[in-house]
Amino acid sequence: MSDPQTEKLARQLSLGEREVSATVELLDSGATLPFIARYRKEATGNLDEVAIARIRDQLLKNRQLEERRNFILHSLAKRQLLTPDLQARLEAADTLARLEDIYLPFRPKRKTRASLAKERGLEPLAKRIFAQEKQSHDPEELALPFVDAKKGVASPDEALAGARDIMAEWMSEDAEARLRMRALYQSQGAIHSAAAAGKRGSTDGKDDGKYRDYIDHSEPISRISPHRLLAMLRGQRAGSLCLHVSPSEEDGLAILEELFVKGYGPASFQVMLAAEDGYRRLLAPSMENEVLAAARAHAEEKAIEVFSDNLRQILLEPPLGQKSVLAVDPGIRTGCKLAVLDRLGRLQESHVIYPHDTGKRRDEASDLVRRICKKKGIEIIAVGNGTAGRETQAFLQSLDLQPPIIMVNESGASVYSTSEAARKEFPQEDATVRGTVSIGRRLMDPLAELVKIEPKAIGVGQYQHDVDQTALRRALDDVVSSCVNLVGVDVNAASQQLLSYVSGLGPKLALAIVKYRNEHGLFHSRQDLRNVPRLGPKAFEQAAGFLRIYDGCNPLDGTAVHPESYPLVERMAKDLGVNVNKLMKDESLLKKLDTKKYISEKAGTETLQDIIEELSRPGRDPREEFEAFSFAPGVEKMEDLRVGMKLPGIVTNVTAFGAFVDIGVHQDGLVHKSQLRDSYVKNPTDVVKARQKVVVTVLDVDLERRRISLSMKKPS
Repeated sequence: MSDPQTEKLARQLSLGEREVSATVELLDSGATLPFIARYRKEATGNLDEVAIARIRDQLLKNRQLEERRNFILHSLAKRQLLTPDLQARLEAADTLARLEDIYLPFRPKRKTRASLAKERGLEPLAKRIFAQEKQSHDPEELALPFVDAKKGVASPDEALAGARDIMAEWMSEDAEARLRMRALYQSQGAIHSAAAAGKRGSTDGKDDGKYRDYIDHSEPISRISPHRLLAMLRGQRAGSLCLHVSPSEEDGLAILEELFVKGYGPASFQVMLAAEDGYRRLLAPSMENEVLAAARAHAEEKAIEVFSDNLRQILLEPPLGQKSVLAVDPGIRTGCKLAVLDRLGRLQESHVIYPHDTGKRRDEASDLVRRICKKKGIEIIAVGNGTAGRETQAFLQSLDLQPPIIMVNESGASVYSTSEAARKEFPQEDATVRGTVSIGRRLMDPLAELVKIEPKAIGVGQYQHDVDQTALRRALDDVVSSCVNLVGVDVNAASQQLLSYVSGLGPKLALAIVKYRNEHGLFHSRQDLRNVPRLGPKAFEQAAGFLRIYDGCNPLDGTAVHPESYPLVERMAKDLGVNVNKLMKDESLLKKLDTKKYISEKAGTETLQDIIEELSRPGRDPREEFEAFSFAPGVEKMEDLRVGMKLPGIVTNVTAFGAFVDIGVHQDGLVHKSQLRDSYVKNPTDVVKARQKVVVTVLDVDLERRRISLSMKKPS
């Protein structure tokens, strides 16, 4: 039998009901996104992680809606307010907003003008006027019996005012009125921003200049770009801007008049007065808050998407691999910190040099660097791109050293250096040494090093501190987990932080694996993982395919082939008359296989295709090959820039309005999306990615405001 909730979910996401049902069942069983996407393709119809995440997130929203619906039904039944008609309307509500609209008149309230009027016995008067019957008496005549000084109603005018308060609340809480008003605000509403009270014309506030483009600004709320809305909201929080959202008041009042005003008699005039008051005092502020909140949620969603895209590109940046590295954290007054790392990224020794001094200290720095490179067999030098980075690079280049000198983005290295993870790893070293080690390691393997710090600290987001932090954390965790499991993790070398992102593990099991490894030595097979305390069958199923054991008992343990498919691979090898090891080393053998004969309920075409691909390139790293990059020589600070210069650069951040590019002058330049290419660009992520190497042309240099404008267009 078809499940109504599954039907609804499939309809909302335009996906097949069977695939959605299978995915929901897997999610409810505790399966992770990477595991479902990689090893349950037949069940889900080959859905990728993005589609599975959409199912997970929409499923959560739908279940929250049902939870709220049940609460409301229970509350109304308990208060004996639930009628068959009301229950049917509540059960038919398909959105949270619609559900709340229906419930609003019955929700327990604090004191309002309408409730006070009801306490004074004016509700019957409001009902008679609201009916607007043709044969009804003049409202003032109707109001006379309700004049009662003891109840605080001193005159017919006061009685009518109270009745209007009651009618205004009725109209503002009417579900149909709210539905139509919401549609009006969403389609016709405009957001207006102005200088906050006391800020107009003021130049005292240090942040006011940031928001000058938004003073006396107005545009449709339906078309405002996410980054502009987030900037305006930030200005509002800073106290620099005042925001207001509204359509034409005439259009709003027209909706209430059409719904509630009958004719042109005296009673209808009172209803119209109540409608005007209800709109301005109750309905408009409510709709404004609701529509602005919805627009903010959409803008935050887009900002999180941008952050996630940038983060994915950075985490999957090509690794240098196992090389002997001399890591350098540049500095002028406090000197440059050096850290010598062996091919496994282990700290061998550390030093401080002063290459930017003159005379003896510079000579000593030169001698020490030359001696380290020769004695330790340094294969590459990693230089942080922070303060004095280019100057330090120039110093090292002047030594005519054999190893290549590579600039490394050090964003977040200082965060790692003071973290608990760094203190545990290097308890005897100070923060400067830990940060220098991180610079070297992130060149060797960006993914393995960057997972040790909070993703927000990497510095590739747009308004990351302004958005919903729970939603941001979940999205970034999804990205990190996806990248880690895509690449795979060497269980015998990985840090606890890296292991914690492996499907099915988490921090506690990651710690248990590291502890077991330290106590019992290296893992020799994936089956050894079953001996780790608290790592049960479910966790093993989720994690095993993403954990690698190289040079172990079974060659398949170093691949992405899941242990549940080992018998299938062994059968393939047997059919070809070879062992598994031979099968993996000879790609021509795989071409002889008739994969159709191996299709089963558990291993369909997609799974078999993945297995064959993995066997043909066992343990292959999906990341691209490392390629060295160098900034333009002689261009080290903004003052060196000239309009028209063509320079190599690295994209550091992609936003909704363009891309920021590091050209080696300690200040990223902006390539506005109109300058990304010769043709129109709607979404900058369609053109560039974070960490992409590009060539840019300098358009403008504003030294006072520290702004650089760049272009990637072809010269005209």
